[in-house]
Amino acid sequence: MASLTWDKAEEIGIELYERYPGVDPLKVRFTDLHRWVTELEDFEDDPAASNEAKLEAIQMAWYEEWQDNQ
Repeated sequence: MASLTWDKAEEIGIELYERYPGVDPLKVRFTDLHRWVTELEDFEDDPAASNEAKLEAIQMAWYEEWQDNQ
């Protein structure tokens, strides 16, 4: 898989769903979400380059994946 960056919300959302399938993404704090994203094996972006909008986009992409599989 190609490297993940903050701008690849959909790809990160899928990875997070695969890693945490039982977790409701809307109940995850942004501090935990940030940590989980930076811990993904293929994540290669600057951890300090995130912001609320990028985290929200990732959370929504993860939520869509989660809902599709309920």
